[in-house]
Amino acid sequence: MTSINTAYVFKPAPVPTLPVANSQALFPVHRIYCVGRNFADHAIEMGHDPNKEPPFFFQKNPDTLVVAGADFPYPPETNDVHHEVELVVALQSGGDNIPLEKALDCVYGYAVGLDMTRRDLQGEAKKLGRPWETGKAFEQSAPCGPLHPVAAVGHPTQGAIWLKVNGEIRQNGDLNQMIWKVPEMISYLSRLFTLRAGDLIFAGTPAGVGAIVKGDEMVAHVDGVDEVAFKVV
Repeated sequence: MTSINTAYVFKPAPVPTLPVANSQALFPVHRIYCVGRNFADHAIEMGHDPNKEPPFFFQKNPDTLVVAGADFPYPPETNDVHHEVELVVALQSGGDNIPLEKALDCVYGYAVGLDMTRRDLQGEAKKLGRPWETGKAFEQSAPCGPLHPVAAVGHPTQGAIWLKVNGEIRQNGDLNQMIWKVPEMISYLSRLFTLRAGDLIFAGTPAGVGAIVKGDEMVAHVDGVDEVAFKVV
């Protein structure tokens, strides 16, 4: 533990945060977990059998968040950046081995986010059996709208989740199509990591992922939660 008189070698980076809708409050972000292939149609379009897999997770760094109102900068070293619209789950508490029936007690609220992916770099990593960070955890790879507390939106379990690019629908699914539901993800993840207040879980994307280019506008929507827009620059 550091003392009040600790002298850092350099000034620590600010804590990444997300705004809370209709409030001046900020939600401090601890970690970002993403569940892979959590919609059957997306698993199939990526060449996998959704019936054979337990859930698996990868991480993005908290400072990769892009808040609503900011632009998404097209990243370097890629020619194939894909959009993936997702429900985002924000935790107000955590722990280890969280029982399924207690999992929703950990949830502070929900948001609409995008798991942006350098698909070409992810594909290379898959072929070589390497980690996905270059494809998934690059700078500004996690655009996300404001958080909406459970008191305002409840726990959404069904409703449309879609993404438009320049007004054209690219992805269109329903939250009830998620293979692993929010309580199941939280409970399973807590067996692998110690979950903490401030953790975000990007809960998977429906089919229709595809490439974007500079100048595109992405609009992401989840029924009963929010609708957010990001321009690609």
